[in-house]
Amino acid sequence: MISVYGEGLIDLVPQPDSAADPALAALRPALGGGPYNVAVAAARQGASVNFHSRLSTDAFGQALADRLRAEGVGTADRLVEPEAAPADVACFGTCSLAWEPGAGRYAEVLRSLSASGTLIALDPNIRPSFATEAHREFLLSLLPHVTVLKLSEEEVEFFGGEEALAAAPVIVTTHGGEGLRVRTATLELRVPSPGVDVVDTIGAGDTVMGTLLRLIDAAGLGPAEVAGLGEDAWREMLQTCAAAAAITCSRAGAQPPTLAELG
Repeated sequence: MISVYGEGLIDLVPQPDSAADPALAALRPALGGGPYNVAVAAARQGASVNFHSRLSTDAFGQALADRLRAEGVGTADRLVEPEAAPADVACFGTCSLAWEPGAGRYAEVLRSLSASGTLIALDPNIRPSFATEAHREFLLSLLPHVTVLKLSEEEVEFFGGEEALAAAPVIVTTHGGEGLRVRTATLELRVPSPGVDVVDTIGAGDTVMGTLLRLIDAAGLGPAEVAGLGEDAWREMLQTCAAAAAITCSRAGAQPPTLAELG
């Protein structure tokens, strides 16, 4: 069982060809939010997934909840208070860990689940609005409770380099079209991305995380086992993650692949 904690929201995506002046371009509502996309990505590949969030009661909130149900994701509750529900794998990140009072509550759940033996994955998804020193220190305080930390190249720089992230046993870094990299205490490995005609990169990183969580959960791996995986196991997992992200990039919107599409 995978539990994903965080926000589901509506992205307003500018349509570049809808106006001569880009500032006046029409906005298209798109279902999203980093944790929301991670939950959908894992569920589409057959994982058993619960999503813990608060959703609005308007039409947008209804659309978010409807899609989760359609994708087979469990317990989407508009008024949920985050709690440490039993799970093998739990994922946190993005805005939900940046804005109070939610951030403190989610952090409490993260620590509680980690103490109970749940494998914790963290995907900070740093945005300009919370790229602050205070948020950096807050995230660093969570790393002793985290097994898998997923970052972009830019986010590694935000933290001041990998030396500052030594408390995380596993760091997976996305390098755009150049692929993925993993660093553990015993190895460092890079895997290239498959060639693809990129239509949209929205949701690519979330697809990487959702796919990785699905693979870890399907294999029944605990925190120590994931931290101790060898080069062959990591290569196979990262190749699958890269293939999934490439499919997402080949179509508009955050539309991660199904397990059948991955072959």
